[in-house]
Amino acid sequence: MRPRKRNYQPRRKGPEHRINELITAAEVRVVGEDIEQGVYPREKALELARDQGLDLVEISPTAKPPVCRIVDYKKFLYEKKKKDKEVKAKSAKTELKEIRFGPNTDDHDFEFKTRHAIKFLEAGNKVKAYVQFRGRSIVFKDRGELILLKFAERLKEVGSLEHMPKLEGKRMHAIFIPKKK
Repeated sequence: MRPRKRNYQPRRKGPEHRINELITAAEVRVVGEDIEQGVYPREKALELARDQGLDLVEISPTAKPPVCRIVDYKKFLYEKKKKDKEVKAKSAKTELKEIRFGPNTDDHDFEFKTRHAIKFLEAGNKVKAYVQFRGRSIVFKDRGELILLKFAERLKEVGSLEHMPKLEGKRMHAIFIPKKK
């Protein structure tokens, strides 16, 4: 068995907010429904909360004086969790989709991949298009650049080129971002 570290203190999973008697400030600013908002001594605020059968919850501990709300604590946590989940769902999640070409990509394959890129950009994703050079095909760098520029021309209605095609090793790539609607 391993010996315990000397200054080890396990993390305590306590309440997210201070409630009722856990509030330490002498005076608090009270907000809530059916209450006259203002600054009250802590005991008076606790009494107001008890009279309504609710909890006094410290919402902003860093304010001077700390802001407390008279609310049902469980309901308050539920609403907060629900709101956080909604904010997370609305946040933009962009993925980077990759489309690979060769220096000798045929017209039909090019059109097929262009249609896929248009779908990706309309869905709000970024598209990274690259030309992979294998073996001696690296001598056709100009073909790779032409393919990527032609691809940019086809996508100009739904997306814009982030930067001009760059050659890194045996790959020439360009990134496209969706246009704002």
